[in-house]
Order: sequence, then C-alpha cells, then structure tokens
Amino acid sequence: MNLAYDDLGSGRPVLLVHGHPFDRSMWRPQAERLAEAGYRVVTPDLRGYGESTSHDTRTGLDVFAQDLVDLADHLALDRFVLGGLSMGGQIVMQLVAEHPGRVQALLLADTFAGLDTPQAKQARYDTADRITEEGMERYAEELLPKMISKQTRATRPDVEAHVRGMMRNAPKAGAAAALRGRAERPDYTPTLEHVRVPTLVVVGSEDEFTPVGDAELIHRMTKGSTLVVIGGAGHLPNLERETEFDEALSTFLTDSGATP
Repeated sequence: MNLAYDDLGSGRPVLLVHGHPFDRSMWRPQAERLAEAGYRVVTPDLRGYGESTSHDTRTGLDVFAQDLVDLADHLALDRFVLGGLSMGGQIVMQLVAEHPGRVQALLLADTFAGLDTPQAKQARYDTADRITEEGMERYAEELLPKMISKQTRATRPDVEAHVRGMMRNAPKAGAAAALRGRAERPDYTPTLEHVRVPTLVVVGSEDEFTPVGDAELIHRMTKGSTLVVIGGAGHLPNLERETEFDEALSTFLTDSGATP
C-alpha cells in the first residue's frame, strides 16, 4: 500500500493520523506550526481516503495501523510521536498496542476507546451501505452540525467550508470500507493500562461524538496522561480552536521531552 503523505520540516518526527471522513489536510495547521518549531511532521492520507487508493470493501483498524508502520519504515522513522483524532485516535491505540516500542509520545484527540453498542455497530454497517449507494454529499451535510460546534459555525466560515469539503470529497468506497472495519474493532480500553509513554488527551468541550466523559475515561486509564479540554470546540478542536490546541500540544511535547 502506497500512502499519499506530506513530510514537512526536520527534527523529531511526529506522525499525525486523520479521522473519518477526512484527509491529511485536517492536520495542516499543526503540521505547519510544528515544522516551523523544528519538528519533522508526517501527515498521511489513510488508505481509501484523500489521495491514497484502496480496493478494500472492509478495512480493519489493524490494516490502517500496519500501513502507518510500513510508512514509518519507508521513511526510516524508528521512534516517533504519534497522534490521531477520532478514528485516527483508535488507529493510534491499535498501533501502540501492537508496536509499543515505536512510539515516543501519544496524542489522543476526540476519540473513544471502547466498543460500539450493538445499535451503533449496526448503524456503521447501514451507513456504509448507504454511502456506497448514494455517495457522500447528503451524509456530509448531516454530519456537519455534529462535527463542529455551533459557535464555530457562527464565527469560522473558513473552518466550516474546509470540513464540509473534506467530507463531501472523501471517496465513498474508502469511507464505507473503514466504517465496516471500524464496526469490528476491539476494545482498546484495557490496552490503555499498558501505555508507558507520555500521553496527551484532548477533547472539545462541545464534542457530540466523543464527549468529555470519553476523554476523561481515557485519561483515567492511561497512567500519567494529561487531559486538556478545549472550550467552545466540537469534534475538531485542532481546526476550530487551533491556537489553543497547538499551545496544548507544544507544551506537552516540551514537557514530555519530545523536543526537536
């Protein structure tokens, strides 16, 4: 699998994993700021998203995680800071469980460690079938009010346009394959107890998909982790409140010793 990716800057490597149904441009503010600060920032498009192709009808999170390890090997990244948001955070939890020695520090943003309810699991399958048949446009418009906060929609038309564009342009086959694979993911909650690297847990105060309580659980389960709640942000605080998000991430990287 050849992933499309951006590779900015030089120094301590940071690998950032986007969520569903987005692409690597989701991390542009962080990639640019960290590269300017002396880090090497790699932001891939997951298989089936953005410019990365896929013929899968179901893509498990273990497959996404192995793609990232293969990319790190290709780029000769032995150990790296690893971050992910939403589905990207679940892929990150999969990777650190399977390859703990590769990760120097963790960022888990607006994500959920546990299993879906039976109803939520079935909804992923149903949604996968639906977008396979009708495409992403209606799905994107339905998701948008839940993805970003009311405050963001009222004050940041640039963010709303970016998020809408990523969702509408996501390849429907790749998005559907990820939904099917994600429905079958394991419970990552027990694996958090075994994380032995500095971990930053971030969540938007208005996140409807993965509320603050989900982040608090990850924080409690991950020894020595730091929890930051970004006020006024929804599910995408890195875009909605990028200044606050970037400050939290920069402080964490400095405090954890993951400096350039």
